Amino acid sequence: SAPVLISGESGSGKETVAQAIHEKSGRKGRLVVANASCLSPQLARSELFGHLAGAFTGAKQDKIGLFQAAKDGTLFLDEIGDMSLSVQAELLRALETGYIQPVGSTELIQARPRIVTATHKNLAHEVHEGRFREDLYYRLFVVNIHVPSLRERPEDITHLANVFTARFCNGEAL
Repeated sequence: SAPVLISGESGSGKETVAQAIHEKSGRKGRLVVANASCLSPQLARSELFGHLAGAFTGAKQDKIGLFQAAKDGTLFLDEIGDMSLSVQAELLRALETGYIQPVGSTELIQARPRIVTATHKNLAHEVHEGRFREDLYYRLFVVNIHVPSLRERPEDITHLANVFTARFCNGEAL
């Protein structure tokens, strides 16, 4: 149940690693995937924690956020290193307390999905430069998995070629 931070270059297979972690976790819920870099400060609380109808202009119906959608499963936040500082603060509070508050609600809801994050950035460097919260870094950096680029693991090329050929060429492997 520990948070996992997956690091590696873009295209190295971080999301595939996150899927494998979820599948082997034994969690009953689903894997919910979100690109953290797309969570704008204006809408982050609504996306992460949901909202009630009428909470803001355009909120015509209740919406379940990412935390609730993944409550019995895994929440995979890709590109966590690109998340704004204000959104990082919202995420940190939810991780520390295990509770979320949908926008427009006065009720707290318990939501403790397994958190798996990924980044192509060096988060320690981002912390040093003031672009990533140190407290959130230590909350997420419990288990670290580095996925080397394909050029660093040429022995995987044949296997990947067979997988892609089987998937996209009528099941015929090389």
